Amino acid sequence: MWYMIVGEDVPDSLSKRLAARPDHVARLQALQNEGRLLLAGPNPTIDSADPGAAGFSGSLIIAEFACLEEAKAWATSDPYLDAGVYASIMVKPFKKTFPA
Repeated sequence: MWYMIVGEDVPDSLSKRLAARPDHVARLQALQNEGRLLLAGPNPTIDSADPGAAGFSGSLIIAEFACLEEAKAWATSDPYLDAGVYASIMVKPFKKTFPA
């Protein structure tokens, strides 16, 4: 089943985010290589694809896991959480409807 993982950043997280990004992206790449990643990306703090120094306010990942517990375990092992980028993480089941 698909699960959405929403990470909410701490204020002024950009430097922490940049430092932990290679490890974070490596985990996403592994999901993609396994065919389990639907989408992933950050939420710019401002209305811009490249927010520069304004940074990001969080991230959204939608990926496939066997169960909610597995999705939560994966999310709580995220390097962004360990590095202090995320203040919180929410994991919920997700039903993909569109595009079909």
